[in-house]
Amino acid sequence: MKVKDVMTENVIFVDKDVDLNYVLKLMKKHEITKIPVVEEKKLIGIITDNKIAVKLGSIRNRGIPASRLHASSVTEKNIEIISPDAELKTILKTVGEPGPTMLSVIEEGKLIGVITKADLLPLVKSEKKVKEIMHENIHSVSPDDRIIHARRRMIDENVARLPVMNNGNLIGIISDNEIVFALAELKRSFPLGKQKHRLEELLVNDAMKTTVIWADANISVEDAAKIMIKNNIGFLPLMENKKVVGIITRTDLLKTITH
Repeated sequence: MKVKDVMTENVIFVDKDVDLNYVLKLMKKHEITKIPVVEEKKLIGIITDNKIAVKLGSIRNRGIPASRLHASSVTEKNIEIISPDAELKTILKTVGEPGPTMLSVIEEGKLIGVITKADLLPLVKSEKKVKEIMHENIHSVSPDDRIIHARRRMIDENVARLPVMNNGNLIGIISDNEIVFALAELKRSFPLGKQKHRLEELLVNDAMKTTVIWADANISVEDAAKIMIKNNIGFLPLMENKKVVGIITRTDLLKTITH
């Protein structure tokens, strides 16, 4: 199987000179967290919600709204390109290793597609139980924790999202995506003099996603992949006897693919 057999062909991309507000609108509309960036129709990098969170949360940019920042200011230029005719097994070998989370598919110098972990999920066929590969050491936050605490926790633990727990109950999810939109709204709504105070008061409860997709810890790896595909999610809390006993990510599922 080749890259062109699973890649996403209808690529959403932006010019480096568009404002960040436009980028955020695209992310929200298409429910994506990564967007390729071009200059004169040539690929120069990608934007991720993680990079935007870093930019909007930094002290020197605290007073600058997303509408006054350009896509180029949050573009990651360390990109990896791949040919549409490359064997898919070359990608699968590196799943879980540090590196780009979106590969740009280039043919004759043109961007013709992208490939992400979501594109690879249909290849997951294992009947192994998710509880055999789930992460039991769960990093979480409470709804009363501050957003800046949640963001620091994500960085320290090197995770993309955190379950929000209240008295042992799963009530939400917080990720870079929710944090980015909360920061953008804060900058848009308050003058510079009030932003620092408002940021310190901003709670997880103010930004978290309250619709949480979860699964039974006894389902198969393949069924977990199907749930992620259907709901366009990359993270699945796993329950047993109404309690969260672990979590599973796209990366964990992709590691089960034999190649």
